[in-house]
Amino acid sequence: MTDIVVPPLGESVSSATIARWLKKPGEAVALDEPLVELETDKVTVEVNAAVAGVLESVVAEEGAEVGPGAVLGVIAEGAAAKPSASGTPSAPKPAPAAPAQPKVEAPAPAPGPVSRPAEGASHGPAANKAMADAGVTADQVGAGSGKDGRVTKGDVLAFLAKPAAAPAAAPAAKAPRALESGEERVKMTRLRLTIARRLKEAQNTAAMLTTFNEVDMGAAMALRSEYKDAFEKKHGVKLGFMSFFVKACVAALKEFPAVNAEIDGDEIVYKHAVHMGIAVGGPSGLVVPVVRNADAMSFAEIEKAIGGLGRKARDGALKLEDLTGGSFTITNGGIYGSLMSTPILNPPQSGILGMHKIQDRPMAVGGKVEIRPMMYTALSYDHRIVDGKEAVSFLVRVKESIEDPRRLMLDL
Repeated sequence: MTDIVVPPLGESVSSATIARWLKKPGEAVALDEPLVELETDKVTVEVNAAVAGVLESVVAEEGAEVGPGAVLGVIAEGAAAKPSASGTPSAPKPAPAAPAQPKVEAPAPAPGPVSRPAEGASHGPAANKAMADAGVTADQVGAGSGKDGRVTKGDVLAFLAKPAAAPAAAPAAKAPRALESGEERVKMTRLRLTIARRLKEAQNTAAMLTTFNEVDMGAAMALRSEYKDAFEKKHGVKLGFMSFFVKACVAALKEFPAVNAEIDGDEIVYKHAVHMGIAVGGPSGLVVPVVRNADAMSFAEIEKAIGGLGRKARDGALKLEDLTGGSFTITNGGIYGSLMSTPILNPPQSGILGMHKIQDRPMAVGGKVEIRPMMYTALSYDHRIVDGKEAVSFLVRVKESIEDPRRLMLDL
């Protein structure tokens, strides 16, 4: 028998929800065939079969929350599917359950749990691992169904499946209000719940402040218009404004490294590379894929990286590694028509730049009023490690680089 376990879920992801099983007990599975989909707060992860055989049993049902290393089901290696009259071999499933019923009677004698701490090392390795993953002890599980009252993995899973924890939390939960005509209630997805939690966490933990400036986009627009065809012909990708802002932010971050840093306990972690998060709207909500080592990339490489991540976001194909490790974020509300906003930090990062809609406005230029294509920019930052002078100077550097793109070419 081979356990189907939850794989490592990536940085800052501690649990996942079983979205759906792709196989039913008794069905044959091939090596590396997808068996179950897990929904994390960032992406959907498929768990594939480590061996070929038959799905013997499902331990965790759809909708259950599981952590890394948790057992989802069991594969019988090399076994052949044995369809019954219903087409699914349902007989094997009750068989393991039947012996489990009488053995649960064992909790009645008190001596079993009392001796549990001394016998912790004598439990099976699978049971010890299951308890460690779930953060429970043998005393909590109670008397086991194994030899001499030892706790088995099945005992741990049965304990975790009990709904006992739900009533304990129920009193603290606010009763849902009655729905009125024309209303409906829809459960929030894990992604939406996590977006809400992380945004509120940023407001609660960081000393968040936002500074604003405005950028004359005329020079960048003229440069883009002049070279966009040649750029696309040579590099096979369109020249957008995002690469200008990425380059401008990289230059400013090198000058003001605190904006690229993060707080870890009572220490500041300064990062020598710029891993640029680009906020994009995916099918399930806002995600922030990361362009790694953006400080070492050319305009073309940045545009290709952003384009590739954008396609993956739209197709729901982003992987965990695409979403972790960012050191600074850019969000562009201008594509939706936003004229100005105060972006919220993406923890544990200390800075996020908000781009907005380009709008023609009357501006005083050389003592005359001219109509110029202007964009408001906003930098939200963690005032715990970024001073106001640094934040304002950072945004001024970005402004200067966009208004005179030659500075980016010459690394000025």
